[in-house]
Amino acid sequence: MATAVLFFVAGLTLAVWVVNIPAVEQKTGISHAVLGGLLLLLGLGSFIGMMVAGPLVDRIGSRRASLIAVLVLIVGVNLPGLADEPWQLGGALLILGLGTGSIDVAMNDQAVIVQHAFGRPIMSSFHAFFSLGGGAGALLGAGLQASGLSLGWSLGTGAVIAGILAAKSYPALLDTETENKTETTAGEHTAIDTPGVRGRRSTSIVLACLAFLMMLSEGTANDWSALHAVDHLGQSDSAAALTYGSFAAAMTIGRFTADFVVGRFGPVKVVRAGSLLAVMGMITVVFSPAYVLTLIGWGVFGLGLSGIVPQIFTAAGNLGGANRGVVISRIVGAGYLGLLAGPAIIGWVSQGIGLTFALVLPAACCVVGVILADRVAVGASTIGEDPIDVTSERAG
Repeated sequence: MATAVLFFVAGLTLAVWVVNIPAVEQKTGISHAVLGGLLLLLGLGSFIGMMVAGPLVDRIGSRRASLIAVLVLIVGVNLPGLADEPWQLGGALLILGLGTGSIDVAMNDQAVIVQHAFGRPIMSSFHAFFSLGGGAGALLGAGLQASGLSLGWSLGTGAVIAGILAAKSYPALLDTETENKTETTAGEHTAIDTPGVRGRRSTSIVLACLAFLMMLSEGTANDWSALHAVDHLGQSDSAAALTYGSFAAAMTIGRFTADFVVGRFGPVKVVRAGSLLAVMGMITVVFSPAYVLTLIGWGVFGLGLSGIVPQIFTAAGNLGGANRGVVISRIVGAGYLGLLAGPAIIGWVSQGIGLTFALVLPAACCVVGVILADRVAVGASTIGEDPIDVTSERAG
């Protein structure tokens, strides 16, 4: 539960910032174009935070690394409310990004350790708590705005709540000594197999590519689902918003149920079947002539994607060994780049063939997931499936 709280806190603080973006833009007097450029600093900070957090986790453990990350995150989410000039906002977003990126790596590392000790799959549920935190943060931010609180108080209240939750959870997180003991015990009793150096390198590259492609697909839904409903189906803005709602709801439900499915059938089948389901959902969206059918398509797409990324991150944790933090940070970082790049790539492609047919691209990304699903089986004996020998001829 303490680890789940970390995921909840990460989602909550990010949402509190997102719902206050219009107020920050108004306070600083910047245009949409300037805001878009400054938001790149948030992405840059997140990527830097991920790369720094990996070695830090390996050095001091994810328990203490998560504490540092949460502190940076809490400070960072307050800073945009204090900015009066564009350069101040840019610095604030860079620090906020450092917090979001570092907590992403630390909490996923802690989740891998807890799952090893827990004895059954729980990674997807952790990611579902991130989604719940996002929903809670959005409701909190909206409620604080409706009550008439200033921007500073709105961001500060969210930060205080996040800090209290993180402080309550910290004592129950696994420290470095426990982590090492847990990994040793897991290796003795559940036969977690990890490949040699060359096998780890090739498998980590494949996992990074999968993370990039799957999160690129997720980013497509985040930024283009509503606009597609407006342009392609002629829906109102309020009706179009439900397309993303369908996707997000299916993602959350899928993440809470994916762990049971992984325990029953193994991660490889979840990734393969989920990728295939996502392909079917996106093809439905592309060729749908009706609003209701499009809603269903986005829901199926979200349900298919929901369990994939947690299995990729689990495989990264099983693969890393003594350098687990670094491996996780690189694969999480690759996924984050996909999340950022996806909307832009779709926008570029849509200039040539239109938005509807540009959405074939995430479907193609998910086809790759069907093909490469077996690479998530590193250490899969911990969750009911024999681990893959990635040093074999097939892996080569």
